[in-house]
Amino acid sequence: MDYSHDVIVIGGGAAGLTAAGGCALFGLSVALIEKGAMGGECLNNGCVPSKAIISSARRAAEAREEKRLGVQLDAPRVDWMGVHQHIHDAIAAIAPHDSQERFEGMGCEVLRDHAVIRDRHTVEVVGRTLTAPRIVIATGSEPFIPPIAGVGDVPYLTNENLFELTEQPAHLLIMGGGVIGMEMGQSFRRLGSEVTILNPGPLMGRDDPESVAVVRAQMEREGVRFVTGKAAKAGGSAGAITLETDGGETLAGSHLLLAVGRKARVSGYGLEELGVELGRNGIKVDARRRTSLKNIYAIGDCREGPRLTHVSGYEGSNVALEIATGLPTKVDWRALPWCTYTSPEVAQIGMTEAEARDAHGHAITVVREDFDHNDRAVAEGEVAGHMKLVLKGKKVLGASVVGHNAGDLLLPLTQAITGKASTFALGSAVIAYPTRSEITKALAFKAWEPTVFGSLPKKYARFVAKMRRLF
Repeated sequence: MDYSHDVIVIGGGAAGLTAAGGCALFGLSVALIEKGAMGGECLNNGCVPSKAIISSARRAAEAREEKRLGVQLDAPRVDWMGVHQHIHDAIAAIAPHDSQERFEGMGCEVLRDHAVIRDRHTVEVVGRTLTAPRIVIATGSEPFIPPIAGVGDVPYLTNENLFELTEQPAHLLIMGGGVIGMEMGQSFRRLGSEVTILNPGPLMGRDDPESVAVVRAQMEREGVRFVTGKAAKAGGSAGAITLETDGGETLAGSHLLLAVGRKARVSGYGLEELGVELGRNGIKVDARRRTSLKNIYAIGDCREGPRLTHVSGYEGSNVALEIATGLPTKVDWRALPWCTYTSPEVAQIGMTEAEARDAHGHAITVVREDFDHNDRAVAEGEVAGHMKLVLKGKKVLGASVVGHNAGDLLLPLTQAITGKASTFALGSAVIAYPTRSEITKALAFKAWEPTVFGSLPKKYARFVAKMRRLF
């Protein structure tokens, strides 16, 4: 068959851009299709704007403390439009990395319209028919809108319009205590809004409960209110919104943020007609990210599985490598990291303690070090939090970290979990003093401490000492 391209990529977010750019750099003919803004959710209404507002909020929080480390700051004066400008300046500064021009420069043909897959090798877009031996679907996800009575009749926010606000909410009601709910709840509170978070179960449910408890306590000290329960009904109008909970409580606020999860964007692309198998929330894929039609891949948020920007990039790289070389590449989630950028941060890699105990029972040991034992943390006055290593023997299965810049401590643990470095190597490494990363070395050494200073080494050391006395 005479194909128009070597590969067609549908979606210009983190997954699609990585796949398309990788294939193009290998010299393949690539069609990259994106109807919306280049860069997808992460750039335009996800990671980048959320971290920008978190940074503004952190600055306000530091100024709000009456006196710290012997220094008195003036009380913060929040200019909401200045915060808004900072958010959009950050997006604009990063946008060229994801731009149409950049990917055209790599050799991609970029088409800016909606794509429909007609058969396993054919895609229609902008009145054109494209063909390729491989198709990559990277259509992303969108906010899930819960089926709650009245929710469609009130103005609500999601991550897709939250960062467009030109006025600061007086009281932000947040439905959902996951990553978005917690990060935005703390940020808006620090910037001066009242904040109430409604969540039916444990906050940040996939993280270690001990880590989450540290963050919750900090947010409560800052004035965030947590309510346990489900929303039964929404009502009111702009500036005066109410939520009735299943426990009979009525919550009132000026704005409502829905942060209860995301759903895969899979409708309208011809997948059902083509017979691509769908799961409960996304396209079903195998370990190589192939769909039920093996020449069609699905990567990033549109498929079943973890929804994280770095996961999308990883899958995009894998698929590009497989398409370009013909060699199969499989995902490996043993050392999957994620981070919630609250203050303090919560970072996780690999298994949590609960997951490891479910999988391995009594074979699991846990070693822990609090940051109040870390000299750099003490000197900076940032001692809240801890690190836990989850071990099977001397092998690291996972780590849970909560503390200042916790996510920055995960890299060596990736190597340990995947077997590229041992706990002995980490525990004996020479690390700059004083740094927060010393906590990783301390915990790795704890795994070996009973062995290194056990009864046999002690006997041998006494024997060596005795010999020295004799000679």
